[in-house]
Amino acid sequence: MDKEIKTTEKEIRLVEDFDLIFDFYKLVNRQGPGSIEITKLALNFIPGLPVSSKIADIGCGTGGQTITLAENTSGHITAIDLSEKFIEILDKNVKQAGFEDRFTNLIGSMEDLPFSDNELDLMWAEGSIYHIGFEKGLREWHQYLKPGGYIAVSEVSWITKERPQEIEEFWVLNYDGIDTIPNKVAAMQNAGYIPIAHFVLPVNCWLENFYDLVEVAVDPFLKQQNNSEEAKQFIESQLTEINLYKKYKHYYSYVFYIGQKIG
Repeated sequence: MDKEIKTTEKEIRLVEDFDLIFDFYKLVNRQGPGSIEITKLALNFIPGLPVSSKIADIGCGTGGQTITLAENTSGHITAIDLSEKFIEILDKNVKQAGFEDRFTNLIGSMEDLPFSDNELDLMWAEGSIYHIGFEKGLREWHQYLKPGGYIAVSEVSWITKERPQEIEEFWVLNYDGIDTIPNKVAAMQNAGYIPIAHFVLPVNCWLENFYDLVEVAVDPFLKQQNNSEEAKQFIESQLTEINLYKKYKHYYSYVFYIGQKIG
């Protein structure tokens, strides 16, 4: 007899939440703070990638940074995201840019990556490693890099020693992995990397390049969702995040961390 599979209410809610997230952010060219210039700046700290390098873009989204990676490297890129909707858009962007021969685009989880040990020259995760957790991601992905290979991730971090209670409570509730830059660098060292560089993303990466685009997408999204209560609640949470950033942007930001695997 087949085993009965029961789907809990919580699991259903989680799937619905993911569907809302994917439906909204497919309307936005970038799924997190960043810019072409920032991606290129991070690449500048990664010298001497071989012509035939193997690169993985983990949590690639629709490819806001992925095409920039292709334009500024010469290797093969495997782009992975949990959302089929994001990968479909990335496929179109890759073909439009003429890079289809250099790409493998996969639907999958960053907790179950399809790589062999010591396979990759570079692992990239812009604004996405938080899904698995900064320390967990660094430790679990370490095995896939060649000795001397690089990892480059952007991660929300406190950029001051102290901060107001309101914003601290917001981030601890929504991502308790947030921490200060020195603690993030120490975590990278403890996971088996030499910290090569880190730098704070400027305000324009949050506002002009991300949140302004998010605000433009609100009305089309609500119309697409027939102004459902769930969609309205989701948008309210996004706008709350935007308003908090505008109020407290001097206390936190995304920070790019670049490390090299020891060995």
